[in-house]
Amino acid sequence: MTSLSTSLSGQKTLVIGAARGIGAALASRLRAEGADVHGTSRDGRAGLRLDLGDEASIAAAAAHVGELDHVVMVGSDPHDAPAASLERDGVVRAFDAKVIGPMLVAKHLAPSLRPGGSMLLFSGVVGWRPGPASMVKGTTNGAVSFLASHLAAELAPIRVNAISPGIIDSGAWDRLGDDLPAFLERAATGTLVGRHGHLDDVVDAAVWLLGAGYVTGETIHVEGGARWAH
Repeated sequence: MTSLSTSLSGQKTLVIGAARGIGAALASRLRAEGADVHGTSRDGRAGLRLDLGDEASIAAAAAHVGELDHVVMVGSDPHDAPAASLERDGVVRAFDAKVIGPMLVAKHLAPSLRPGGSMLLFSGVVGWRPGPASMVKGTTNGAVSFLASHLAAELAPIRVNAISPGIIDSGAWDRLGDDLPAFLERAATGTLVGRHGHLDDVVDAAVWLLGAGYVTGETIHVEGGARWAH
């Protein structure tokens, strides 16, 4: 019987947003799997400079890395504000990071993907859980799921998928300081599995999707059933 997934050993992978959190953890795991990983961040700390709101930086990164097997986009720029307090520039930056930027990444990097290659986008559970001050984040994350399906059709046979994480203890919430444990406990009670997410939960799913050659156009929800919990 043939394997249902492809080894990532030796595969050249670009991780956009590799400076911290999920992006950094995924880049580390992929290197451990033997992949040839190139990381990017807005300031270049992760390797290459790539700003999803700056098409010239996307084109420059594409020219620099050359042929690829996979592209992963973990970038985000949230604008968490109620409708009455929205700032247009914040809304545009949020859409640049999650929707417009990935479209331009497809424009410049899809031609460099080798046969069997893939693109992986990142959405988020708030796209399916509307709440106060989450309109921009929810809309951009929901759009990512549609974008993955449309890009899969547009770029076929290149595969395009998305992961939608729930509340993950990834470092993104460390700004809460002493309130972090209570926040994570509340997040755990808002799932069906009774716990919050860990970096390995998301990284495991990402590694599987990159090698899952018969999966495309899908959004994989890694959030412990938070969409269905009450």
